[in-house]
Amino acid sequence: MSLAKEMEDNHLMQTYKRLPLSFVRGEGAWLWDDQGVKYLDALGGIAVAVLGHSHPTVADALADQARTLIHTSNLYRIPMQEELGRKLCELSGMSRAFFCNSGAEANEAAIKITRKYGHQNDIRNPTVLVTEGSFHGRTMATLTATGNPKVQLGFEPLVPGFKRVPFNDIDAVQQVADDDPGIVAVMVEPIQGEGGINIPDAGYLSNLRETCDRNGWLLVVDEIQTGMGRTGNWFAYQQESVEPDVVTLAKALGNGIPIGACLARGVASEILTAGSHGTTFGGNPFACRAALTVIEEIERSDLVRRASELGQRVLTQLSKQLEKEQRIKSIRGQGLMIALEFEQPCTELVSICLDQGVLINVTAENVVRLLPPLILSDDEADFLVDRLVDAIKLYK
Repeated sequence: MSLAKEMEDNHLMQTYKRLPLSFVRGEGAWLWDDQGVKYLDALGGIAVAVLGHSHPTVADALADQARTLIHTSNLYRIPMQEELGRKLCELSGMSRAFFCNSGAEANEAAIKITRKYGHQNDIRNPTVLVTEGSFHGRTMATLTATGNPKVQLGFEPLVPGFKRVPFNDIDAVQQVADDDPGIVAVMVEPIQGEGGINIPDAGYLSNLRETCDRNGWLLVVDEIQTGMGRTGNWFAYQQESVEPDVVTLAKALGNGIPIGACLARGVASEILTAGSHGTTFGGNPFACRAALTVIEEIERSDLVRRASELGQRVLTQLSKQLEKEQRIKSIRGQGLMIALEFEQPCTELVSICLDQGVLINVTAENVVRLLPPLILSDDEADFLVDRLVDAIKLYK
């Protein structure tokens, strides 16, 4: 056993089945391991590195902020947090923001909003409608909201107050509306990420919005994986011009610096008041400087449009080169959120792609998930396609 492996086994909780690989440097879409081997990061740190690795503008901003002020607390005004809140509300159509440290925390804030909303409307046991195949986090409330029994296994009793329906099934939502007067909100991913890059039918979100309006429910949209330009819009719900009541963000917002956000509008933006929620680290000057710089760079480089363009390039080439590959059930995506669904489990492709110099992920056991940085060049996109196709041909 290597010293590194022994240290991991002895001193880290075994919450991950880690690959025998350690990265020491990153630049753009590329990572280098401790042996000097170079890899194209087609996973983007799981949709985090939207600007790639070691982006010089982000690095300079963080170095400057670290020398100036990293943290105070939310007991005081944080002007940079106010600026970030204003900018995100401008981009999203929301009116107020709460900042935290992760996607799970952002979703916790959203769930608390729905619960308090229910109690303010004299609903004793408010219930949030969630979907099968979803992923909202690993805290007790968010893993209960998550539609994956494997995530929940061993953590019972789960948190009450959630009811589940199939994803992309508006009739099932309406049936619950007719049967359960305790529903106060729908919480949904506009595209399911961990569930396998599941893209709903056109009109699904619009119909959810109409159903929520008709029943006095809040619509909570989890944009933690889809947000910040990845799908070809700043937020995936903008594909249908839908206005949620609550939007949650994290991942790409800080390009690797931990930050999450819960955005809200209308009555939902008034629910959390002084003392009803809080955070020690959330929205500190360092994290907000990172997020503001990320937004500025996405705008300056027109990366939202670029994500749409690159996604279509990758999808077109993959479809063309793999059109005779009978093991693939479908190739789908929105912007730079792309999936290849196989007829059978294909987890071995992760290690085969490593040998090809590409980092991918397999989710739901049979879906290759691609979430590359938005700064990918045409040549890098073509490299990704060619190496992935080669790996699939080698996969037996």
